[in-house]
Amino acid sequence: MNRATPLVAQARLDSPLGPLLAAATAQGLAGLWFDGQRHHPGELIAPLRPDDPHIAATRQQLADYWRGRRRAFDLTLDPQGTPFQQSVWRMLCGIACGATTSYGAIARALARPQAMRAVGAAVGRNPLSIVVPCHRVLGQDGSLTGYAGGLDRKTALLALEREGQPPAALAA
Repeated sequence: MNRATPLVAQARLDSPLGPLLAAATAQGLAGLWFDGQRHHPGELIAPLRPDDPHIAATRQQLADYWRGRRRAFDLTLDPQGTPFQQSVWRMLCGIACGATTSYGAIARALARPQAMRAVGAAVGRNPLSIVVPCHRVLGQDGSLTGYAGGLDRKTALLALEREGQPPAALAA
């Protein structure tokens, strides 16, 4: 993983939807990936530090989220990406828990209505699963579309947010 800001910590986090890899820089949470998801960075060059403040805060807030007690994350984030990717990821953070939007709506909000595919690519490259809620982006017709973590996880995350019920563990 090539980064402008070095990673200072990584840790494995348990979740009802499978293990997550968390990574942090000194500035904030830099990555949160499900095992096996597309664009997973693979092995990271960073010490195992589950006590890192950014990772510890992520673990606690995710625990509350899984219990249906948290609807928004309050974490310091440091994802690395192009300026366009960063603008898309900021838009994702504005999608309320329980709400959804489309790739086209994000492209229009960015004043780039023809950039739906570029928006889709940026959404797919989101390095902060769950916390930057790319799972809340649907197709124009409301259909479930690709999710780097898998459509089963996307369905479970949306159900948790709409119904407030903790998700059942997914089969590996």
